[in-house]
Amino acid sequence: MSEAVTRDEVDRARALAANAGRVVVKAGTNSLTDEDSNLDDGKLDKLVDDVADLIERDKSVILVSSGAIGAGKGRIGFSPTDTVEESQALSTIGQSHLMRRYTESFERYGLTVAQILVTEHDLEDTDRFTNFKNTVETLLEWGVVPIVNENDAVATEEIRIGDNDMISASIAIGVDADLLVTLTDVSGVYTGNPKRDPDAELIEAVGRNYDAVERIVEESASGSFGGIRTKVRGARTVSEHGIPAIIARSTEPDVLEKVATEQSVGTIFIPINDH
Repeated sequence: MSEAVTRDEVDRARALAANAGRVVVKAGTNSLTDEDSNLDDGKLDKLVDDVADLIERDKSVILVSSGAIGAGKGRIGFSPTDTVEESQALSTIGQSHLMRRYTESFERYGLTVAQILVTEHDLEDTDRFTNFKNTVETLLEWGVVPIVNENDAVATEEIRIGDNDMISASIAIGVDADLLVTLTDVSGVYTGNPKRDPDAELIEAVGRNYDAVERIVEESASGSFGGIRTKVRGARTVSEHGIPAIIARSTEPDVLEKVATEQSVGTIFIPINDH
């Protein structure tokens, strides 16, 4: 599987990732909530610790955070039937709770956060995206951490397909980021579904072997593991724009520090074109 990617290519990609000055970090719902869909303070604080480590290394970080719907489920005290309308309503409950916790957690490092809610349509429209980019640039100049989420209250089809994966890719390309890191509940891309197949092996790097990796993902992705499809697609998209991308486990100790110090962590997507 990895024969199409040379060691030199992997090492160069990890060096590029380590030297990235502007990083988009995407955190999925499972990286922020517990098994009962309550916002997990320990997980959120760990994510903030990791992001703060990058900022302390003089990197600019844009955080794309899922978790609003999951956080909302933990706040209402009953189990909804999971219709689109209920998911939209849950997102409005959970989003404010999510941002309150981010505000508190980043304050431990003296950092201020800002909320930006978008849909894919906002990023596709030239004028809207220009406004988004200008806002992000201003926040970063001020030393504020932009926290972006899908606007689930007005989106419909996006809610069920993990669109933050593609939104984070669009943002990384549009704001000229140097790296996209997608944090999830598995350690990267595997040769099978690691939640079902004990023999599944981590794929260290994706480059010319992308087609084979995509076939593996399509065959193994199902149920709770289905979200890996959009993560792989998003990582591939940014790599085609010359930006390295990494998919890694959010619970990995010091995961972003490892990225910043060229350590082997997760699955890295080799940039295909010059950035």
